[in-house]
Amino acid sequence: MEFDSEDAAKEFYDDYARHLGFVMRIDQCRRSEVDKRILSRRLSCNKQGYYVKMKDQYGPVRKPRSSTREGCKAMMLVKVNKSGKWVVTRFVKDHTHPLVASSRTCRTAMDHKDRKIQELTLELERQDKLCDLYHEQIITFLQSVEEETGLLSTKIEAAVKNVMEMEAEAKQQSNLQQAHLQ
Repeated sequence: MEFDSEDAAKEFYDDYARHLGFVMRIDQCRRSEVDKRILSRRLSCNKQGYYVKMKDQYGPVRKPRSSTREGCKAMMLVKVNKSGKWVVTRFVKDHTHPLVASSRTCRTAMDHKDRKIQELTLELERQDKLCDLYHEQIITFLQSVEEETGLLSTKIEAAVKNVMEMEAEAKQQSNLQQAHLQ
């Protein structure tokens, strides 16, 4: 199958999940190392994988609750191809748990999360651009300092040379005066 966008693929898999009786989870993605855009996305069953308890050092202690994860392998992997279309490259249909028909008609909670993730991603991209701008400004400043240091060094060398010439001239005049007095 082929989709025009990642969102179209998500919408399709969500409708498919709702029809079959499971909940879709937007799972891992792979990004370009060059421009950080998403190259592939895995959409899976919300019971995919197993819950791994994180130590309390990563945040406030939370109320213990049971995990909904059951190690389900059902998923759909979509990748963007050279023409910009999103193509299904892997599809696992079988679930390791019973499916439950859902009466849910929309994904408001997930849409809210998706919007929040999108907002934070845009903010992160904006901050990245700002960091790049600051980096360029620092490089320009350092180059300017380096040029000024070179000019200052040249002026100091000229001043030292002039002082040495004046000292040599003064010594020579002193020697002439002493020779003249004798």
